[in-house]
Amino acid sequence: MADESAEKSITSPTPKANESRSPGQLAWRRFKRDRTGVISAYIVIFFFVVALCAPLIAKLYGKNPYTTYGLNTPGLLGDNSFPVGPNGGMSGEFWFGIDPQLGRDVFTFLLYAIRNSLLIATAITALVVILGVVIGVTAGYIGGKTDWFLGRVIDILLAFPSQLFFVAFTPVVIALFVSSDENTPTWLTVACLIGLLTAFGWASIARLLRGQVLALREREFVEAAKVTGASPARIIFKELLPNLWTPILIQATLNLPLMVTTEAGLAYLGVGLQDPTPDWGVMIGYAAQFYQDDITLLLFPGVSMVVFVLAFNLLGDSVRDALDPKTKR
Repeated sequence: MADESAEKSITSPTPKANESRSPGQLAWRRFKRDRTGVISAYIVIFFFVVALCAPLIAKLYGKNPYTTYGLNTPGLLGDNSFPVGPNGGMSGEFWFGIDPQLGRDVFTFLLYAIRNSLLIATAITALVVILGVVIGVTAGYIGGKTDWFLGRVIDILLAFPSQLFFVAFTPVVIALFVSSDENTPTWLTVACLIGLLTAFGWASIARLLRGQVLALREREFVEAAKVTGASPARIIFKELLPNLWTPILIQATLNLPLMVTTEAGLAYLGVGLQDPTPDWGVMIGYAAQFYQDDITLLLFPGVSMVVFVLAFNLLGDSVRDALDPKTKR
């Protein structure tokens, strides 16, 4: 009896072994085993929490990014308009110091710079993904002249020198709404950035999804859905899109850090957000004027942006590996 029970315990599979895991569960399992991806995810989450909670943190800290503390309080700036204290004026009152000439608090300015940059980049990425999915799936599923026309548009956008276009065309777009003797509202600059970056950012995602849909629409399950009389909308949403979430998610995770650096680069070149609006590019551009005398002002925005972009790129690689069914478990 004891031998039979022992044999049964050995040969009978455990309930856990019999559990069938979904592709999402398998991907999550692979991702959790990737230490680099998990650490990168924590860093990315930290930055987004800081961005969302920037007003609360600044309120608890007791300062804001717009007040010129160096000009209002004697003794913070020297005769040369540089912080009197060491390391850019870092102290218990000003954790990251103050900036030259104006004496604004660097810590709160950085908080709001992260907030503005990430919110703009996230909005652009969401619109780019939505537009890319709609156009890519439409071109791939309908085919024919529609596919040919949209394919040529995608080719033109991918071949276009978009960075130069942003620098040259952004002031032109803004001039359509604001005269040269008026100050440009911040909301208009943000809307212009989001519109232009979205208009030129969706092409790569659309091309990828178009190729995926061209392959999927010939599969048996799509043909079976057509035979049963399913509408094109049902086929797209029920048959095609569930098989496209992996490339969509991967492209989104790789696209967001690209938009962060692009937006910061435009601000640095003077065609994006402008001082005194906090932004990563604004901070780096302002600090570049004084880096030989005060490197700390350049250090904080530069290091924080590099850390975020690197972490998000590593996260995108980890997500891609986790969603790849060929990845070893």
